Amino acid sequence: MEQKVIQRNMWNTAGKAGLALGFLSTAYLFITQWIGMAGMPAFPSMLINLLLWAVKFGGCIWLMLFFMKKFAADNPEADNSDTFKLGMAMALLSALVYSAFSFANVAFLYPDLFTEQMDTVMQQMAPMLDSNTAAEMDRTMQNLPQITFFSNLIYCFLFGTIVSFALSRSIPSRNPFADYKPEDQ
Repeated sequence: MEQKVIQRNMWNTAGKAGLALGFLSTAYLFITQWIGMAGMPAFPSMLINLLLWAVKFGGCIWLMLFFMKKFAADNPEADNSDTFKLGMAMALLSALVYSAFSFANVAFLYPDLFTEQMDTVMQQMAPMLDSNTAAEMDRTMQNLPQITFFSNLIYCFLFGTIVSFALSRSIPSRNPFADYKPEDQ
C-alpha cells in the first residue's frame, strides 16, 4: 500500500514539475525567437540569448532539484530509486509539453518563418546540391513539424533522465550509520 501512495504522489509531483519545466523551456523558445525577429543587432542579441540560455539551463536543473527534494521531504519512505523515477517522469512530461509547443510553433504559429529560413539555406547551398539532394531537402521540410516534435521529445527526455540520474544519487540523503548500534562494552 505504501508503494502505491509513493507512485501516486510521484505522478502528481511529476505532472506539476513537468508543466513548470516545459513552460520554462517554451518561454525561452518564444522569447529567443521574438528577439531574432525583432531585428536587433547581432552582438546584443547573442549576449541576451546566451544569458537567457544560462537562466533556462540553470533554472531547469534547479526546478528539477527543487521538486525532487520536495518529493523526498513529503515522502520519507521514498528512496533514491523513487526520486530517479520521479525525475524520469518529470523529464518525460516536460519533454511532451515542450515538444508540443515546438510542434505548434513550426506547424501553426510561424510556419512561414521556418519556410523562409529553409529557402535562404537552399539558395545559398543550391550550387553545391544535386537535384536528388534538393528534392530530399524539400521532402524533409514538409515533415519539419513532426521531425521537430520527435527530436525535441527524445533530446529533452534523455537530457532530463541524465540530470535526474545525477541528482537522485543524493536525494534523499541517507545516513549510512543510522542503523549502527555499538556493542555494549
